[in-house]
Amino acid sequence: MVTVSGKNVYQVVIIGAGPVGGRLATELSSRGISTLMIEEHAEIGRPFQCAGLVNPPAMKMVGLEDTILQNVDGALIHSPSGIMVPVGKDGRTRTHVVCRKRFDQGVVAQAMESGAHLWLLSKPIEAEVTEECVNLKVDREGEIVDLKCALLVGADGAHSWTRRYFKMGRPKEMMVGFQTDVSGLTGKDNWLEMYTGRDFAPGLFAWVIPTGNNTHRIGIWSRPQDLDGKSVEQCYNDLISHPLWSKRFENVKEIARYCGPVPCGVIRRPYKDRVMVIGDAAGMAKPTTGGGIGPGFRQIEAIIEKLAYCIGRDKLKSSNLSSVCKPFKSFKKEQDRARALRDLLVTIPDDDELDSHFRMFNRPEVLDLINKVGDIEHPVPLGMTLLRKVPEFRKLALKAGFKLLFA
Repeated sequence: MVTVSGKNVYQVVIIGAGPVGGRLATELSSRGISTLMIEEHAEIGRPFQCAGLVNPPAMKMVGLEDTILQNVDGALIHSPSGIMVPVGKDGRTRTHVVCRKRFDQGVVAQAMESGAHLWLLSKPIEAEVTEECVNLKVDREGEIVDLKCALLVGADGAHSWTRRYFKMGRPKEMMVGFQTDVSGLTGKDNWLEMYTGRDFAPGLFAWVIPTGNNTHRIGIWSRPQDLDGKSVEQCYNDLISHPLWSKRFENVKEIARYCGPVPCGVIRRPYKDRVMVIGDAAGMAKPTTGGGIGPGFRQIEAIIEKLAYCIGRDKLKSSNLSSVCKPFKSFKKEQDRARALRDLLVTIPDDDELDSHFRMFNRPEVLDLINKVGDIEHPVPLGMTLLRKVPEFRKLALKAGFKLLFA
């Protein structure tokens, strides 16, 4: 058991001070658990690598409404041939577009206000788990520093050092995304856009997200096996020059660009003795949208009481953390069903077939169902409703396999 009295001794060390690491640090510190966050970059919130969407339940947890750039009421979803399906309703916020730098900094500031410590320009280089603690060597601004902690938590993203160092496996899927910040685009301020088609978004989709002040984020994500040797940057260029959409993007002026991985699929055992991973490091991102903040916050909410109890009593063996992580099984089940639904309705190699799905989506009675039952965070209930109530979707049900229908 670690006695928290010496220098560089903590009950918990969290690798990664993104929003999920910061949120966990807040929850732990507010319960009197000594916590250190270690962040490799010089600044919180950099580099920026995501679409910057935060759903209302996640925003409510942290109360950082001042970081919102734009509320989003719905999505205009375009088929490969240009069939447009509107999902949403003006005046009913479905998600928030945030300034990720300010949002991340706000979450980490809450952790520090709760008593957590933060080391910037620091990264782990070696770790040893003993019966009593984790001995950690950290490169802190070029100096090698020794740390001790009772529990090491990896909230260090898609390429998690913690997950790799402790050989904890890989997420089921590792998508790749590319995004630009642009000016010169017009559209409905409170609506995002999605574009589908194998020419520029094989297997998944592209997006246009309003960020206020006549600026937008344009992005694409795909699975590597669907790219046929192309880069996602090439796919982006194919979108903005596509005959169907080039007029839409002709006045775009690029401000910045980003590229990064999106891990989807909770790893089988996100824990070992005195070590665990959370958020993107554990593969928590949604397979339907790639969003990681909402799932990461839900993950923390589901385990925090039991985790704090185990930390307080130094019950941190693999068997104890297995019990703490039991809620992850339901998250994995939800992910598997959402992935099966995505593969059934969106990840389709043939654009003509995808167009036929859009024609079904666009029928008034189906649109009504989508807007009544649809939920950005939980797409499976909508999918199941469509499969039950729309005859054409029932014919597709067998394609989805047992994971969607019976998991």
